[in-house]
Amino acid sequence: MIKMTAQMREVLAKALDDGVPCLIGTVSKAGRPQISPKGSVAVFDEQTLCFWERSHRGVQANIMANPRVVVYFRNAMRAKELPWRGAALRFHGNAQIVDRGPQLERAWELTVPAEKEKDPKKKGVAVLIDIDLIEELSGTVVMQRE
Repeated sequence: MIKMTAQMREVLAKALDDGVPCLIGTVSKAGRPQISPKGSVAVFDEQTLCFWERSHRGVQANIMANPRVVVYFRNAMRAKELPWRGAALRFHGNAQIVDRGPQLERAWELTVPAEKEKDPKKKGVAVLIDIDLIEELSGTVVMQRE
């Protein structure tokens, strides 16, 4: 069962301020992998991550072609306080682009101010990721959808 913890919520919310934005892994229609830093990754609800996509480039196109994504988080500076091996987590799931409605507004609310400042006209979209597996860097499963 996926039920993200308060600690996961907290470390993701502080990732950009800590200088360790999450990395999003996507794959293009042609099968080319891409890794992109995203400073706005947040816990949307217990089973969903979100981020604000303002570039409208590779990540968005890749998600539209193939919704399978991985979000990589690691904060080695906080390794002593985090319970995950290597102070790292990989969140695997299916992403969707949301360009209107209450989910878009909620994702905007969860976006850190530093990222909002880069999109003052709010021209971005929300990306919601329905998580089906969370694992440590070692591959040890932390949570998995049943």
